[in-house]
Amino acid sequence: MLVLCVGEHTDAGKAMSILAEEQDETPLQAKLSHIAKFIGKIGTCVAVILFFSLTIRFIVCRVDAVEKFEGAELKVALDYFILCVTVVVVSVPEGLPLAVTISLAYSMTRMMKDQNLVRKLAACETM
Repeated sequence: MLVLCVGEHTDAGKAMSILAEEQDETPLQAKLSHIAKFIGKIGTCVAVILFFSLTIRFIVCRVDAVEKFEGAELKVALDYFILCVTVVVVSVPEGLPLAVTISLAYSMTRMMKDQNLVRKLAACETM
């Protein structure tokens, strides 16, 4: 047996390289990623402001009390930090692109029931 080509140089390899090309973002996906980044930045800013305001309030209340520093105060600061991390995690809309993809797939199946041939999921965005 004589081997002339291997890997990407075979017919199957050429077909796989064509299929493996990266798809461009659709306009809807680009808008969704922009909105998700914007919401994430706003959530991060709110969390930072919240952390500093809670910490300043805690320090002001501690100055009035004039007591010794104990380990319980460190736990309060840690609780503030955990609260702010929770705000950041909740503000990032990770399920938004998934929900849009599911709705596009649903519209694609509805169009196929109406005898419309849909080759690409992005085509359903304009319908």
